[in-house]
Amino acid sequence: MLFVHEQARGQGLGTALTDYVIKHHAVSEVDVNEQNPQAVGFYLSRGFQQVGRSEMDGSDLPYPLLHLRLPEA
Repeated sequence: MLFVHEQARGQGLGTALTDYVIKHHAVSEVDVNEQNPQAVGFYLSRGFQQVGRSEMDGSDLPYPLLHLRLPEA
């Protein structure tokens, strides 16, 4: 999970962290709370594409998740 404090948003920290885990840890898939449009927009703007959706989160709570993946290069 990636969380950036509200006061630090818009300063490139989220992009730097995302770029780092993609490059150094081969992250290519993320799950994002559908009810957080700012987070969804962040990942979509970085090239992730929606590949699925779940009604419940990993704890079986009613928080729908969008499954996002980077397209293969």
